[in-house]
Amino acid sequence: RQVHLMHQELHDELAAKGFVVTPGYMGENITTRGVDLLALPKGAVLRIGDEAVVEITGLRNPCYQLDQLQQGLMQACLEKRGDELVRKAGVMGVVVAGGEVRAGDAIAVELPPGPHEALKPV
Repeated sequence: RQVHLMHQELHDELAAKGFVVTPGYMGENITTRGVDLLALPKGAVLRIGDEAVVEITGLRNPCYQLDQLQQGLMQACLEKRGDELVRKAGVMGVVVAGGEVRAGDAIAVELPPGPHEALKPV
């Protein structure tokens, strides 16, 4: 089963630009805070709460459907850094072990053995 995770820090950034977003608004299944999701390597494992385990597979590619929610939202989830296009719409993962996930659950990050592979859009 595929899971979309998004960082609350993006919601904060979007709110500062005038967008109204809340957890789940952009289709994410889990909203995190304090985990640099975009910097995780492919294969990183997130242990969420007591039981849930999610393996990160890639970056979420923002799509035009975001503009159906609020005009300009898709572009606000993209950033140009030199020649690089940074996709800020969270990450995708697969459920390795199911379990109940609750607001406020701790998230432990386990990195895969190196060398690490940067996330690509999926």
